[in-house]
Amino acid sequence: MAKLDVFDIKNKKVGEIELSDSVFNDEVKEYLIHEAVKIQLANRRAGTVGVKNRSAVAGSGKKPFKQKGTGQARQGCRRAPQYPGGGVAFGPQAKTYNLSMNKKARRAAMRSALSLLFKNNKLTVLNNIDLDNVSTKNFVGILNGFTLDKTLVVTDVENRYLELSARNVKNVKVLKSEGLNIFDIMKYQSVIFTENSVRKVEGALQS
Repeated sequence: MAKLDVFDIKNKKVGEIELSDSVFNDEVKEYLIHEAVKIQLANRRAGTVGVKNRSAVAGSGKKPFKQKGTGQARQGCRRAPQYPGGGVAFGPQAKTYNLSMNKKARRAAMRSALSLLFKNNKLTVLNNIDLDNVSTKNFVGILNGFTLDKTLVVTDVENRYLELSARNVKNVKVLKSEGLNIFDIMKYQSVIFTENSVRKVEGALQS
């Protein structure tokens, strides 16, 4: 099994952890990673933009003037696009962009992303990240001790002090293990796991 050193928040080694090969040392399937990221981004789109066409705007359907004899081009109604307040021709309409991916493929994509980070030495495991109070300075000091900047921090339990300390730090995000997703894994250059969160992720992604 793959192994990683476990550190405390002062970057002192306190032990080792064995990682499941099926989760953190699996075959990297880049096409699955790409597909999963594409689907996640597509599903974020609201698709609510839309305009009214000539049938949706308010107004009469009566002809502005008779068909012949005026010397002007024939007109059907004042709701036509060429009139002020008329409908928009060929404008955008509300639609859904939702895509789907089966559970087996989605889990395989997550395993591939985690395995890619492990093989690139971008995973760090801490025994815990308990802060006694809200302090951005202390949190940044922890990151600097590991020479990490663009970092995703994954915890096993909600840690209010940690979340508040990290919220104003650029290129840093704190997530619970249940919220771990493919887009955030690929967006950040390195990931910090707490020891317990590793076990939770393994339990959720075991094939």
